[in-house]
Amino acid sequence: MEGTKRWRDEQEVVLTANLMVEKLPLIKVVGVSASGKSTLVEALRAAGWNARPVSQEHSDAPDLWKQFGFPRVLIYLDNDLEGQRSRRPDVSWSAENLAKERQRLRHAYEHADLRINTAHLTAEQVRELVIAFLEANRIRRASTPLPPLPRTGGSSKT
Repeated sequence: MEGTKRWRDEQEVVLTANLMVEKLPLIKVVGVSASGKSTLVEALRAAGWNARPVSQEHSDAPDLWKQFGFPRVLIYLDNDLEGQRSRRPDVSWSAENLAKERQRLRHAYEHADLRINTAHLTAEQVRELVIAFLEANRIRRASTPLPPLPRTGGSSKT
């Protein structure tokens, strides 16, 4: 009986946490490969914002960013070829691939609330810019960190 009550209490905590996240404004982060999407989402969630990455650079659906929940804030991250190569030296990057990703992301770029070229910025600088934007626009966040999400790109930090 005690085990059942403990399990029920744990389930209620999970349900409460999920409801809390659902009520927070949704922030989606799109961008070219190796631009720092996963790293930014991780930092924003740790700070309490309901951020999610969108791997639209791999999709031919121009408005993928609008699917599965319309975001209150859409953030677009860009990078140049040199930046991609430095962040993920284990991947063969080409100007042609970068151009194709940017084409796939054109719709998101045009609708983004905030656009940042991360090529010459550290992850900390990007985080600070985004947090300043979110705070200036009074985007609500939780008072505690949100659970992390799986990373979208390679295993290395971007």
